Amino acid sequence: MSLDLARTVLETEATAIRNLVDQIGEDFERAVELVLACEGRVIWSGMGKSGIICRKLAATMSSTGTPSLFLHPAEAIHGDLGMVTEKDLVVAISKSGSTEEILRLLEILRRQGIKLIAMSSHPDSPLAKAADVHLDLGVRDEACPLNLAPTASTTASLALGDALALTVAVRKGFKEEDFARFHPGGKLGKKFLKVSDLMHTGDEMPVVSPNTAMKDVIYEMSRKGLGLAVVLDADRGLLGVITDGDLRRLMERDPDPLAHIADEVMHRGGVCISADELATAALKKLEEKRITSLMVCGDAGKVAGVLHLHDLWGVGLF
Repeated sequence: MSLDLARTVLETEATAIRNLVDQIGEDFERAVELVLACEGRVIWSGMGKSGIICRKLAATMSSTGTPSLFLHPAEAIHGDLGMVTEKDLVVAISKSGSTEEILRLLEILRRQGIKLIAMSSHPDSPLAKAADVHLDLGVRDEACPLNLAPTASTTASLALGDALALTVAVRKGFKEEDFARFHPGGKLGKKFLKVSDLMHTGDEMPVVSPNTAMKDVIYEMSRKGLGLAVVLDADRGLLGVITDGDLRRLMERDPDPLAHIADEVMHRGGVCISADELATAALKKLEEKRITSLMVCGDAGKVAGVLHLHDLWGVGLF
């Protein structure tokens, strides 16, 4: 019996979403255009379970390039309405379209000339009639056996809201790098970090000239702490690299290692990468070459920075 009831609940909610596929049309297109035309923020508002859905949809829109926030309708009429400006757009969700707190909020919003998108299951409700655009959820029966607890209606609201948010994101040209910018702390954001976000530049770079004495090369390597020194010409072109390994080998074979200059110790060239490359591509190159550092090279081979394996460890790419 438990399994039968669970299957009924899942089928009812799945049906609510499937019905939306054929149901959306010109009203949905108009809703998209309203969001795209909004010069302020998209304010999501709903009571109870609908309010929880609105919080999630505001977060989804914000993370996909459309500034959004949640406004509790009861709190709004007790002071929080001050966060809404004339440039904002409100999306209100109410299955019945007659939720008292939403209707009280609606009266104030309409007096301020704020545009409104409504989601409900009753196209003839006060909320639907007052809205600039009404999106019919089409849910008449909940998955709840008592037809009381919001279930199929909240599922449909969530799905339709996601469809609106993502359609707007695509229309705005939202890209992977934009997503990374809004998710710098998560694994999804780290996936799109670029070399330019992590590389060492300026005084952080351990740079020497080909004529630099080895005692000064060692000092520069120690001071910058990257385990290498980059040998550059006068135009910042890459001549070679001196690593900790190069120093060890020099000391093993030469009784007077400090008698040399950088040009005599460095190994010519170096492995370069562009600053615009993804950090994941840099990690792959480091692993393939079995090295710990990459030179970040720009136009005409000029070195703009250094990327170390530890920089990738530091942001959790492993």
